[in-house]
Amino acid sequence: MPRYRALLRTPEFTPLFLTGAAQIAAQTIAGLGLATLVYRATGSPLLSALALFGPSLAQLVGATTLLSAADRLPPRAAISGIALFFALGTAVLAVPGLPVWAVLAVLFAEGLAASLGGGVRYGLLNEILAREDFLLGRSVVNMSVGVCQIAGFATGGALIALLSPRGAVLAGAALYLAAAVLARTGLGARPPRAEGGPSVGETWRTNRLLLAPPARRRAYLALWVPNGLVVGCESLFVPYDPERAGLLFACGALGMLVGDTVVGRFLPARLREPVRFPLQSLLAAPFLLFLLDPPLPLALLAVTVSASGYAASLLHQERLMALVPDELAGHALALHTAGMLALQGVSAALAGTIAPYTSPRTGMVLLALGSLAVTFLLARAESVSTSAPSA
Repeated sequence: MPRYRALLRTPEFTPLFLTGAAQIAAQTIAGLGLATLVYRATGSPLLSALALFGPSLAQLVGATTLLSAADRLPPRAAISGIALFFALGTAVLAVPGLPVWAVLAVLFAEGLAASLGGGVRYGLLNEILAREDFLLGRSVVNMSVGVCQIAGFATGGALIALLSPRGAVLAGAALYLAAAVLARTGLGARPPRAEGGPSVGETWRTNRLLLAPPARRRAYLALWVPNGLVVGCESLFVPYDPERAGLLFACGALGMLVGDTVVGRFLPARLREPVRFPLQSLLAAPFLLFLLDPPLPLALLAVTVSASGYAASLLHQERLMALVPDELAGHALALHTAGMLALQGVSAALAGTIAPYTSPRTGMVLLALGSLAVTFLLARAESVSTSAPSA
């Protein structure tokens, strides 16, 4: 607890933390309301899913066009401006009779902005905290994501029942506006971390620079692919067990919370490097039990244990930041966030494609095997690189 109190007393950490929490809650509440609106209007599960995953898929475009701005914009102005853009865009989504194509267009624009926002926010976190405190700070942020998602889904469901799906979307817009005010009033004015103007060409150049060294490339792949495939497993909870999907998601959030707490607060520094890949393998391995069609208690336990493996991302992020110069920290973290969310959307689409031809539990097992295979190959490549004699 003393370290958590010291973290919260760090100048600017608390307003940055609260800004991010408000945005996660807004995204969850508005997303649930919008997906319900779209499904009621169209009856299409695909369009309803796009209402939730569309912004994630747009990150692919943002990752190749906008990321150079993450280090070339003043952080406070960028964070508050992006939150305000989301508030306005989400309010537009609540307009009655809005065509589906217009909904998807707004979601695409929000996805582009989100691809930039993650890098600005986490780049600022890297500035605010000392390097040795970055993992703890990032774990606290991760923990808040799980808590805010659980609270957001519960609140969104209540708002839909008590008001309407449109009321939930408007509540999300109000939370985005609150996040913009928090960022503007709570964060200090800081200059951009890098000089020059943002451009598509600069984004491509820096992406190539970041991905060129094999060590950094392995760090990015470890952050993107194994986790994304397991999110694909989780996207099949509803077709696997529609009546108890909420329990499965809640157990996943609990496992993620426990894993982030243990790794961020209690794992000694000397153990962080050795446990990176074993912990990540824990993310996928429990899903192999679904091949046996386990009873509900065992399925809930497997999902809880699996989600604790998401804490390996904290260790891979710490490894990545050790390999990246400070002036590229924002762009590097933006590339991580954009790639991670994009792979989650792609994996969810892949899971939805596999399941109808096999079964939801078979789809989960296949994606889990893919995640384990990628983790094993990356761990082996890291081991070979570490043991290779220097020239």
